[in-house]
Amino acid sequence: MRSRIPRQQIDLLRAVPLFSGCSQSELRSVAQLGTPVSLEAGRMLTEHGEPGREFFLVLEGRATCTIGRRQVGTISTGGYFGELALLHGGLRTANVKSDTPMECLVLDAREFRSMLMTTPSIGVKMLAHLAERVAAADARYTD
Repeated sequence: MRSRIPRQQIDLLRAVPLFSGCSQSELRSVAQLGTPVSLEAGRMLTEHGEPGREFFLVLEGRATCTIGRRQVGTISTGGYFGELALLHGGLRTANVKSDTPMECLVLDAREFRSMLMTTPSIGVKMLAHLAERVAAADARYTD
């Protein structure tokens, strides 16, 4: 029997650019993979140099991303983080700390791989986003 996914969760996923091209069925598959998690403000979500074991999709709220003492970005509703360590099997490349209370869909490494294998359109969008980030970082350090 299929578990019931709240319509609100499907609507939140549909609003995320990473999932905008997904069908209703694909959105349900993603929602079934992850675990909805409520996080309080001020919580350290990832730490530089630590093993990466999960991917976070921000359904609501905001977090700050830092490398060392330097703020390198803000992640808000519709954003995601944690994919780099899962893609290359290595350590976290940055710290991410919640600025506000957050609602996230969290996928572990197995669920993350399953999402990419069963919904290739998500992988393509993620690659495009990663390429943009690499190009932006490259521009910062070559100018």
